[in-house]
Amino acid sequence: MDLDVVLPCRDEAAALPGLLDALGALPAGVRPVVVDNGSTDGSAEIAAGRGVHVVSQPVPGYGAAVQAGVEASRPGLVAVMDADGSFDPRDLTALAALVGDGQADLAVGRRRPAGRGVWPWHARLGTALVAARVRSSTGLPVHDIAPLRVCDRDRLLDLGVRDRRFGYPLELLLRAGRAGWRVVERDVAYGHRAAGTRSKVSGSVRGSVRAARDFRAVLRAADRLAAP
Repeated sequence: MDLDVVLPCRDEAAALPGLLDALGALPAGVRPVVVDNGSTDGSAEIAAGRGVHVVSQPVPGYGAAVQAGVEASRPGLVAVMDADGSFDPRDLTALAALVGDGQADLAVGRRRPAGRGVWPWHARLGTALVAARVRSSTGLPVHDIAPLRVCDRDRLLDLGVRDRRFGYPLELLLRAGRAGWRVVERDVAYGHRAAGTRSKVSGSVRGSVRAARDFRAVLRAADRLAAP
């Protein structure tokens, strides 16, 4: 399985060793691409010390990091996964198979909490509301906003996702729906973040407000495009 796994990373030093070990246990051909998005805790050095390809993206923003990682990845299948240790890399195998076998153009994960307190209620509610908007406007059978996803690298770049902040995965789904992509959603385990790391979204009021603002901007832009 040839698969590049883009890991947007900002201060994830506590999670990276275990995550990279888990990725290394996957079938041959899986290559992590760590995108350092302004870390101050030595995340980039940890990844580089393990021989991992590291991309520097000084422009802040989740979407900016993802875009840099996708551009630096090899042609073929590319995955995007948070670098905080909350996802099990083994779930990438099934998602990649859906795309590789031609069953999907975009395979995405639907988070299923693996314990109490993993996913705050306000974050779950916000996700449910946004996913409902995606279903109503595109018809895509999704219930999450693609936190874990696999697709073809060149087709993803051709899709032209523009958001460079938290709205990136939402815009990706909206554009995929408009382009007629077959999007398949599968349950994936969602666990606690690695100790010593902090969510950029639900970990603070400021992060949650920023994410809500970015989602709103993407939805408004989509509404303008859909208007007669």
